[in-house]
Amino acid sequence: MSKTFIDVSHSIEDGLITYKGLPAPTISDYLTHEGSRSRYAPGTEFCIGKIEMVTNTGTYVDSPFHRYPGAKDLAELPLSSLADLEGLVVRTKGGPAAIARNLLQEHEVRGKAVLINTGWDRYWGTEKYFDGHPFLMKDAAEWLRDSGAAFVGIDSLNIDDTNDPARPAHSILLAADIPIGEHLCNLGSVPDSGFRFFAVPIKIKKFGSFPVRAFVIV
Repeated sequence: MSKTFIDVSHSIEDGLITYKGLPAPTISDYLTHEGSRSRYAPGTEFCIGKIEMVTNTGTYVDSPFHRYPGAKDLAELPLSSLADLEGLVVRTKGGPAAIARNLLQEHEVRGKAVLINTGWDRYWGTEKYFDGHPFLMKDAAEWLRDSGAAFVGIDSLNIDDTNDPARPAHSILLAADIPIGEHLCNLGSVPDSGFRFFAVPIKIKKFGSFPVRAFVIV
């Protein structure tokens, strides 16, 4: 049977603002095609890019180290927590910004990547994206932890209310070694269930977050 791949991550480009207050990436050429020609045989050329950015850029995954010193960093996260996960989409579009446990409880989430589809990604690249975004309430994060979710992602600015400095959703999920994906997109094109989810960052030590090419296979 043929497989369908659905990309659920944003593209990163020079100057992209993912989160206000964090610097945009600076993307340039370290070596251009033209500049490389003198190094190789005639007709052979290469480009090597250069990027400077904070790790929370574009669509990214948070590991426990993002929140807790001494916890698992990106290099220590098992691939089983990031790749080939049975997926579930929970749709809240049109509901309250504060997502409570009652919006989740009808679903069986154990061992699954739980992707919260709020539709907020439609504001990506606009000022609206930064204002009044959907987020998980503390009781929702506790229920996901207690119910055995393997991964939790959301298609909005932050899984927490950015007006709450305690960041309860991050604190609860990452303390339980449940990776978090933020700034997902295109979840409206993903079926409710029956798919596999992948969001694998590079294997880098002492980093808590990094961009991913998140996708699903149906």
